[in-house]
Amino acid sequence: MNKPLRITILTLFPEFIEAYKKFGIVQRALKKKLIFVEALYLRKFGLDERQTVDDRPYGGGVGMVLRPDVMHKAIQSWKRGNKGAGSRVILLTPQGKRFGQAEARRLVKYKNILLVSGRYEGFDERIRSFVDEEVSLGDFVLMGGELPALAVTEAVIRLIPSVLGKFESTEAESFSVAKPGAATLLEYPQYTKPEVLVVGKKKLRVPKVLRTGHHANINEWRAAEAHKRTKKRRPDLLK
Repeated sequence: MNKPLRITILTLFPEFIEAYKKFGIVQRALKKKLIFVEALYLRKFGLDERQTVDDRPYGGGVGMVLRPDVMHKAIQSWKRGNKGAGSRVILLTPQGKRFGQAEARRLVKYKNILLVSGRYEGFDERIRSFVDEEVSLGDFVLMGGELPALAVTEAVIRLIPSVLGKFESTEAESFSVAKPGAATLLEYPQYTKPEVLVVGKKKLRVPKVLRTGHHANINEWRAAEAHKRTKKRRPDLLK
């Protein structure tokens, strides 16, 4: 049996991570030991009695900066327990490479992942030399790296077939590529009951093809709609 993927999030707020583990598919997958998600409390590696992890920036400026010695100690501690080619240390930062579905598919192949989330005004530049890569969710800044770390965690673990139950449930989603060399498309439109939704004077109907039960025609319609939606909303994906 393959060893379950273990994701560790280095954080100043472990309760944030623990709360996330109590809901939905993630909670069920954890109970079945299909995955492991854990928080590594940064202050465990802090200095002095106050467990200090930050200090004022050289050259002046507002806010506090995470110390490189504390971060190095924490990351090295994790590495000692997670040796081997199947381990990866990732820094969450707006300056990193844009994270997408392709990165999620790549990361799910690892066995142990450490997601390093920052706080305050950022981290000492030397911390970059302790990690394997840097990723970003987009061109915006948050209060800390916990939300991005959880977003990366969910994107990765839901690609494990045993987590969702049916691997097919991830294949037709937006940004998924079913075959090598195929275009990356947005997901086709989805409908459920009622068949006719009355909104004021409008009657919004479920497309007739979806009510025929003809699977070949339905698949053809879905493929055409996915291409149409991608061309309209994200034409860059078709390049």
